[in-house]
Amino acid sequence: MLPRCIVLGIMPVASSNVGIADQSSGMVLLMGNSHPELARLVSDRLGVRLGDAVVYNKTNRETSVDIKQSVRGKHVFILQSGSKNVNNDIVELLILIYACKTSAATKITVVMPYLPYSKQCRMLRRSSIPMRLVAEMISKSGATRLVSLDLYRKEIQGFFSIPVDNLRASLFLLQYIREYIPDHKNAIIVAKNPGVMHKATSYADRLRVGVAVIHGEQKESEESGTEDGRQSPPPNFAPFELFPSPLPKEKPPLTVVGDVGGRIAIMVDDIIDDAASFVAAAEVLKARGAYKIYVMATHGVLSSDAPALLEASPITEIIVTNTVPHEMQKMRCHKIKTVDISLMLCEAVRRIYYNESMGQLFRDINMDD
Repeated sequence: MLPRCIVLGIMPVASSNVGIADQSSGMVLLMGNSHPELARLVSDRLGVRLGDAVVYNKTNRETSVDIKQSVRGKHVFILQSGSKNVNNDIVELLILIYACKTSAATKITVVMPYLPYSKQCRMLRRSSIPMRLVAEMISKSGATRLVSLDLYRKEIQGFFSIPVDNLRASLFLLQYIREYIPDHKNAIIVAKNPGVMHKATSYADRLRVGVAVIHGEQKESEESGTEDGRQSPPPNFAPFELFPSPLPKEKPPLTVVGDVGGRIAIMVDDIIDDAASFVAAAEVLKARGAYKIYVMATHGVLSSDAPALLEASPITEIIVTNTVPHEMQKMRCHKIKTVDISLMLCEAVRRIYYNESMGQLFRDINMDD
């Protein structure tokens, strides 16, 4: 049987009689190729061996899955996250799910700490909502439950027709602040844009510090009303006489609302991908008197030249969790620090397998996290 000793904050000790996933229990752990290191951490903490499955690309780049053990009647947990090869990660996951479904697995739980396409969760111009499509594919392929971490928007859970557990990394990030940031009582939590003000407020309340917000050019240019093709006038446009003419949106210069002089500034956000906006905000914070600047985000995607930009910036440290593999980025930027969240995923897997309440994982968590 699986060890029942796992409690948040305590690592179980694997014994010699646990480690056979298929024969000794009804759980099977499978992983894709996106984040094998995280999958092994979860496997080691659970004391359950990773299942025997091969996921590979053929010479014509088609994805193939070969599950080399029986999953009939089992509860299968598939650990797959998003990485730089995001489209391949999704296809691997879908084929893994479908392979387990056709092999008569009783339940299929997807553990996907970083959900790809989550930033494309609303309509812009005449595009679509790709996140809805990804959610439908995961649900239709045979998954019975999804576990993720800090979804970009909590409303994404409504795209799925299966239960979704949106875990939070704030407990681990707050613990890092208390243990590794000296004089954190002199800190101020900074929201990188007004959209994450609720998260910054939640962090500030629990650390008992102040809060500030970056205001200005943080919104993406494609989200501007003047850029939205749906708001363009028809060809034979005649001005309305009953309504005042709309004024174009003009972004104010980047500024900080709040006093950061002589303080440690801790910027918070969900995802750090393109680092240009973080660097611009850090320069403003530095000019306003912040003597140390930290960046905290759950998902460190860090694509393109983000590591080089961060290394040359006035940012002191960038703290991210290991939901996304970023070892190569850490070699290019020595300011990146990693917080391990495998313990939370491990406890979520154990509770789901034993049909226990997930409420303990949301203790001291509010809707603003």
